[in-house]
Amino acid sequence: MSREISFVLDAATAEKLSLFGGLLEKDASTMLREALQDYFAKEEKRLLEKKLAEKDPMTDLGFDEFWDGVDL
Repeated sequence: MSREISFVLDAATAEKLSLFGGLLEKDASTMLREALQDYFAKEEKRLLEKKLAEKDPMTDLGFDEFWDGVDL
């Protein structure tokens, strides 16, 4: 499914996109798609790490906490 989204780039970003396109021999759409894929992967990782950090701390016992008070 393709959906058209419009956005505006500032002049400096548009110039860099054009320059890198020539250097890398890629079109703007390809570079933007690759950049967004990288962005989404990083954000998914960040959100997952945030979710793991928000887990109930009472269920995440460390080694010493687990064995505290146990006589062997």
